[in-house]
Amino acid sequence: MTATTVQPTTLPTTAAPRERRAVPPIGMGRIVGVELRKMFDTRAGFWMLMSIAILSVLATGAAILFAPDADIDFQLFASAIGIPMSIILPMIAILSVTGEYTQRTGLTTYTMIPRRGRTIAAKAISAVLVGVVSMFVALVVGALGNVVGSAIAGVDTTWNVSVSEFAGIVLAQVLGMTVGFMLGVLLRSSAAAIVAYFVYSLVLPSLLMLLAGAQSWFADLQPWVDFNYASSRLYDGTMTGEYWAQLGTSSVVWLVAPLAVGLALVMRSEVK
Repeated sequence: MTATTVQPTTLPTTAAPRERRAVPPIGMGRIVGVELRKMFDTRAGFWMLMSIAILSVLATGAAILFAPDADIDFQLFASAIGIPMSIILPMIAILSVTGEYTQRTGLTTYTMIPRRGRTIAAKAISAVLVGVVSMFVALVVGALGNVVGSAIAGVDTTWNVSVSEFAGIVLAQVLGMTVGFMLGVLLRSSAAAIVAYFVYSLVLPSLLMLLAGAQSWFADLQPWVDFNYASSRLYDGTMTGEYWAQLGTSSVVWLVAPLAVGLALVMRSEVK
């Protein structure tokens, strides 16, 4: 018989576990860039942004054609352009939020960026940037309209809107966008938020004005609780310390508190 020699088997060496590299969070600048790009991606968003320039030109042309020659000045064009801006800019802010829910992209967005607060903050920054840039575009269009309108009417070109007054107009428009943004966060439905904004901006001021005319106690209280009334002074450059306090107080009632409720709902709601 021949003896069989059994060779000892060597156990395979187990590979050392690899250390998982920590993935750095996506920077806020990149998120803001993505949110800005998403505003242009859809056909509705693209034409909503294009309507800013289109309506600015139309409002300027209407002011040149129909305004009396004696009224041709820079303030006329600023007022004419400000009316469509006060409607279009809040709509853009609303759609920047509600688009995640109506187009069913929220699940992808919040999966890529689990911290929803960063996404909402990026949307807010994007909306403000669009609003500020839009106002400077409107400024250029209004300035050209003032020059052309004065030349056609044969009057001197009048630049009667100061830098501080223009800054107040920009701030008023940004606050209007913020109201639209708040309604988008709170309701998360394009139709509901748009209807709510028109009720807030068109119906509610009339009701509060009637109440102030009928009740003397509310007439004294109105500047402190009516956000539209308090922010309207930004357009004429008559802000004082008391007016700023009234604007801040009314913004807590109509802007900060509802936005806080909306943010809490966004953080807890299930995205489908």
